[in-house]
Amino acid sequence: MGHLGGLFLFIAPLFCLPVCGAEGHSLSACHKQLEFGCSDGLCIPRPKACDGHSDCEDGSDESDCSHMWCQKDEFACHSGRCISVKLLCDGVDDCSDRSDEDSCPNCTAGLFSCGPSGACLPRNKLCDGRRDCSNGHDETRELCGSIQRPVPQRSPSSCAASEYQCGDGECIRHAWRCDRSPDCSDGSDEENCDIADQDECRVNNGGCSHYCLDQPIGFLCSCPDNMKLVDDSRCEEVDICLESDVCDQLCVHVNDSLTCKCLEGYHMNPTTAECRANGEAAQLVFTASKGVRIKSLISSDLKALAPHLPGSGPIAAMASNHTLYWAPKDQGSIYRISVDKKKQEAVLVLKVQGSVSGLVVDWIHHLLYWTSPEKGSLNVALLDGSSRRQLIAGLEKPSAVAVEPLRGFLFWAECGRTPVIERAGLDGRDRMRLVTSLIKQPVALSLDAPRQLLYWFDQGMRSISRVTLEGRHRKTVVESNGYLDRLFGLAVFEGFLYWGDEITNSICRANKHSGRNLHVLLSSVNSPGGVAIIHPSLQPNGPSACGRPGTMCQHKCAVDLQPERLRFSCRSPQTTLNKTETPVISRTVPASASSDATFAGMLALITFLSVLLVGMALWWWREEFRPPRSLTSQSFSLKESRDPLIVQVPLMDPDSSPIKETLLKLELDSD
Repeated sequence: MGHLGGLFLFIAPLFCLPVCGAEGHSLSACHKQLEFGCSDGLCIPRPKACDGHSDCEDGSDESDCSHMWCQKDEFACHSGRCISVKLLCDGVDDCSDRSDEDSCPNCTAGLFSCGPSGACLPRNKLCDGRRDCSNGHDETRELCGSIQRPVPQRSPSSCAASEYQCGDGECIRHAWRCDRSPDCSDGSDEENCDIADQDECRVNNGGCSHYCLDQPIGFLCSCPDNMKLVDDSRCEEVDICLESDVCDQLCVHVNDSLTCKCLEGYHMNPTTAECRANGEAAQLVFTASKGVRIKSLISSDLKALAPHLPGSGPIAAMASNHTLYWAPKDQGSIYRISVDKKKQEAVLVLKVQGSVSGLVVDWIHHLLYWTSPEKGSLNVALLDGSSRRQLIAGLEKPSAVAVEPLRGFLFWAECGRTPVIERAGLDGRDRMRLVTSLIKQPVALSLDAPRQLLYWFDQGMRSISRVTLEGRHRKTVVESNGYLDRLFGLAVFEGFLYWGDEITNSICRANKHSGRNLHVLLSSVNSPGGVAIIHPSLQPNGPSACGRPGTMCQHKCAVDLQPERLRFSCRSPQTTLNKTETPVISRTVPASASSDATFAGMLALITFLSVLLVGMALWWWREEFRPPRSLTSQSFSLKESRDPLIVQVPLMDPDSSPIKETLLKLELDSD
């Protein structure tokens, strides 16, 4: 709210000068939405009205503070915010002070209030295509976003078994058929609904995965006792561990009892049974308007990094070398900086066209992934910024990205007309939609690797939710609590969620299972952006999935950034490149990779030198002990030799004593 107020204070005088003119202009000359008209005719910026200070000369701006700036179709929050009356009693704290929800009927936890009607409904009735509230408040577009929007037109044979085909070929949820609310653009889903003997369960079992129960109007899908209904038509098994959320990490369900364990690299707190990371203290890093900040999670230490590069934006960390990567907002640049060095100097890694909305580091293959909303793409490059490639194109406002290289998964979110969260392999193939319903504006992603869960923040719903990496067992963890208005960064570490809220200018954390124990770590942080945690336990070493799930490498995973697409391949140490083969950039998966390569090189050098020495020794032995040949058998004379390495010996008379003695000795040796 503070940023919006500052914007009004800056813009309002610009409108006031040509419109208001002199000080004594009339009340009707004030801009209706941007200005407040004093009783004496003076115009002041509307945010200054009822702010506790008299800005009008006659004090009329403080005399009647009934939030007069809200329109007729708006609700005046106690905080001063104006919201649509359609958002009243929707179970979401739209006012940030809960004044839009406090005046509603008190429904117990897990129930949704229909508003003035006083009815309370189970939350699984929200946005299910049926008007359960008498005023239809549970199915409003403002609450349900795009989930009631008809699915794009398909061919007549492409509708799924759980979908109903409209007259124009569109596919909608079968549960929306005959619910007294047209969902097909041609209204065909509400035709012939008055036939008494109509039984929708006869066709494709109504689209239900298990049981279909015919109703006087429409039908219902149901599940066996050990399963629950998902997306109106699909049943999935109940995971006791995820339903109960009593374990931070590993959970073993045996004989109706749960046993909690911690992964390697963690230890269990004997008092709270929480899993705590071993080793050094974790560090929280975040971006803000004044640059990158870093804070210890066990102390109040807070310091600034690279203050000469201000601007909030996404941030990612490489735990092995304590390096940060971040993209200042709207600058089209990605930088890196070392946290350990005393003199922190930011290095420009690469320049991109447009802005960067999401950024993540693949610590196994040493890759950098980022999303570009203007280009509608997900991109990849080496950590030094070289060999950049567009991995996935044709996306609609991609807003966030996350990676799990040990399993070969890449995740991203889109905030376009059809918001969605998808998953693919590290090479961009094998795409799979994880979240398509009850989603409005996902702007942040984070992984809880120990539990294999994906968390996201939905700015439209003002909530933090999670699913498994297969898109199952969805649960809303944190709902609007006054600190979930506008955030872009989200991190999961141990038993907590961490985020920064731009409206309240704060860095917060809460329990990752329930959203309880909300704690404001920092306040007065101007424009907080991306959030990340630095700790080795978040980026463990392990075998590479080598680009695609299930493809494990025993030795090396080679990364080939070809112009067409990103390629991964497993290579053994004996593999050599042909002359015609394109060179690849190899990244060894184990932590001891560099030491193994150095040892192999030294061993090869020692072997080469040993062979060379043995060869020289054999050559010397052969020359030393082979029988000499007679001088008379030489095909050349010493005098005729042109070889400069052969010493020219002057010829002497054969009858002279030295020559004579030599010839005699040779003759005796030959005998």
